[in-house]
Amino acid sequence: MPVPWEALIPFGLVTVMFGAAGTLLNVSKRAQNQGKPVRYNIDAWDEMMMDRDKRLTGHKRGQSTNPFAPEGYETSSVWYTERADTS
Repeated sequence: MPVPWEALIPFGLVTVMFGAAGTLLNVSKRAQNQGKPVRYNIDAWDEMMMDRDKRLTGHKRGQSTNPFAPEGYETSSVWYTERADTS
């Protein structure tokens, strides 16, 4: 049974395009997370820690080794700025 060699060119192109798209998506997601892998299954604790990290460093994936919080950290919480629902 002969092999249709002319079908290998489109097959190779499709394979390369899927590989390039997946690689570029991975690079894009890692660039947005400061080179760290994407987080999955984020629960309430992780959300709270990401909010704290964002208030400390300015990025949700940033971490600080400074033992003291920066100026204004005490008042940057959304807890103090949200309005109470009186209805």
